[in-house]
Amino acid sequence: MPVLQIEGIMTGAGLSFSADGFRCVYAVITAFMWAATAIFSKEYFAKEKENLSRYIFFTLATFVATEGVMLSGDLMTAFLFFEILSFTSFTWVIHEETKEAVRAGYTYLFIAVIGGLLLFMGLALMQYTAGTLSFDSLREAAKNSPDQSLIFAAGICILFGFGCKAGMFPVHVWLPKAHPVAPSPASALLSGILTKVGIYGILMISCTALFGNEIFGLAVLLPGVVTMLLGAVLALFSVNLKRTLACSSMSQIGFILTGIGMMLLLSSAGNEEGTGIALSGLVLHMVNHSLIKLTLFMAAGVVMMNLNVLTLDEIRGYGRNKPLLMAAFAFGALGISGVPFFNGYLSKTMLHESIVEGIKSLSAYGGLLSIIEWIFLISGGLTFAYMLKLFICIFVQKNRDEERQLIFDRERKCMNKASTAVVFGSSLLMVVLGQPFVSTRLIKEMTGFSGILGFSAFSVENLKGALISLSIGAVLYFTIVRGVLIKNGSYVNLWPEKLDLEELIYRPLITKYIPEAMGKVAQIFGENRILKPLLAQCLRAGIILTRILESLTDGFILLLRKTVMRERKVKSGEESEPGFLYRLSAVLAAGAGQLLYNFTFAMMMTCLGIIIVLCTIIGIMFR
Repeated sequence: MPVLQIEGIMTGAGLSFSADGFRCVYAVITAFMWAATAIFSKEYFAKEKENLSRYIFFTLATFVATEGVMLSGDLMTAFLFFEILSFTSFTWVIHEETKEAVRAGYTYLFIAVIGGLLLFMGLALMQYTAGTLSFDSLREAAKNSPDQSLIFAAGICILFGFGCKAGMFPVHVWLPKAHPVAPSPASALLSGILTKVGIYGILMISCTALFGNEIFGLAVLLPGVVTMLLGAVLALFSVNLKRTLACSSMSQIGFILTGIGMMLLLSSAGNEEGTGIALSGLVLHMVNHSLIKLTLFMAAGVVMMNLNVLTLDEIRGYGRNKPLLMAAFAFGALGISGVPFFNGYLSKTMLHESIVEGIKSLSAYGGLLSIIEWIFLISGGLTFAYMLKLFICIFVQKNRDEERQLIFDRERKCMNKASTAVVFGSSLLMVVLGQPFVSTRLIKEMTGFSGILGFSAFSVENLKGALISLSIGAVLYFTIVRGVLIKNGSYVNLWPEKLDLEELIYRPLITKYIPEAMGKVAQIFGENRILKPLLAQCLRAGIILTRILESLTDGFILLLRKTVMRERKVKSGEESEPGFLYRLSAVLAAGAGQLLYNFTFAMMMTCLGIIIVLCTIIGIMFR
């Protein structure tokens, strides 16, 4: 039940907030992660003066928006804050203002725009069909709706709308590109919290309107399995520390989506115990992954702020004589790999158990779920393999440059006391949450499911599953990593550059094939005697509108030059120090062609999304 209702906002719909167990826990985790990264940021940004104020402002704005989503009492409130954080967090990705950062930032923004449009379309369908978007009443309203096909269609739109932020396949393309270019404290929040905002939306719609829907369960499960495996494979091949952790985040999101899919399938079969185990495993893995990535990305930030590089060959051997950094990274690596007595083991064991329950109770999908079980175990093995690769590279192996290694060994102090406290302190949570009596009570507070209190985490069967996965990981490390991905003593990236979904499909589709198709349609219209004059008038109106917008843009730029940029004459002998906007314009001018290409791509994607929304609404009106 909402504990706070604000009326008269969003055309009278109002905002509603709720603070039940799950929302409270994640609101606290969000606040904790923001506080930890804020402390770490003080040292991380110690040498940066130019864009720090901008970073702080948008970090605070993103925090407020994230808490707004986590405490939302209905889908419309969640949507409002979801859209706000999409734009405020965009500044994190472009913070460095390099060509790579700008390109990754616009990819992030494009996916966010398309996701927002899909999400809005889903909310419109759900409101039209169920008559409500409140989490408290949505399950019953959707169940009683006479048109279940529209409920399902709305659910699919909402799934992919939130999936864009979560990093779900096939809308995951922003995630491996945004993290390496964003500041490490921002990467910790992008990976640990902002992806969970997307998962939160998918989970809420799955627990309300689509709860027990078998087909929707498959619609979540199958992309989740692909995301889980693909992210792990990409992480194994990566030779960049933060990119590896980013692809790892994609994989772990796949684990969580697999849990949501199993929860839906088991609920459709009436298996209450299996449903509870799946729900418990996925919410616990949400918490675990958030805290693990907080630790790992801050550890990566320590490497970045000291060396200013992230490629494995260059950072190799850096942490050999840094015990606290080594321990923090090791705890995070052991947690995410699912090693017993660390937090990831419990959540992954529950998720695995839900798949086993599905094999037993869902005879129609027994073969499929058996394959998914092995994909689950192999993905866990891949996780152990790439985390082992990172740990051995940074903390065990020596750098190939002996002089560089001597410098690493002399610099025993890599962070100040405050940073040490948050990096090492957060890593201890991997051990605390790895104890069943802590995690099971946390799950009960979050879900209300008390059956998990009797869950035997260290049974022979559960330990066997973890051992199989870790054994697969060890074999992959010594055969694939040491045998294939290291050549002549150097880490090599053997992943084909052409296998990039954005460059291979999305950009050509939007920038080439769709415009060509629209050109052919326009040609057909132009040959029609009746429609030709109408098309000509539309084109003239478009040209006039473009000129007006161009004039407004020029006027806005002139205003900025006279105010924010503060043009002034430079006295003789005085060095000129250009303002932020001049420096930014210089960076953007260097890649003006690429930026124009990106902007055009963004506009086309936005227009395409608007067309889809309008066509859907028209279809509803005339059905």
